[in-house]
Amino acid sequence: QVQLVGSGGGLVQAGDSLRLSCAASGRTFSSDAMGWFRQAPGKEREFVAAITWRTSTIYGDSVKGRFTISRDNAKNTLYLQMNSLKPEDTAVYYCAATQNRRHTTMVLTTSAMYDYWGQGTRVTVSS
Repeated sequence: QVQLVGSGGGLVQAGDSLRLSCAASGRTFSSDAMGWFRQAPGKEREFVAAITWRTSTIYGDSVKGRFTISRDNAKNTLYLQMNSLKPEDTAVYYCAATQNRRHTTMVLTTSAMYDYWGQGTRVTVSS
């Protein structure tokens, strides 16, 4: 059974940092692109960051310079380091993996292109 399990969310204050993790099991994701999306209450799911198997990265405009995505293929784990957190970063964060080998911006930033999803981990940033 393929599973992505996200963890590391919590309640923090503005300016703090958090690191999210996403542990994959059931298959190897080393050849897949993986990403993070988030969804705030009442809003649509938003692209946060993605990383290809070659470790090329792409970020949403609202998190550029503050968030860093990385992966450890030996551990089959995806990470999201979030620094300088803002109240507007409050959301449920979802990790995902896509088997699509066309790693274009459209593919990497579109949630419908992802095949596997984690259950979500909640991040709350207080002002």
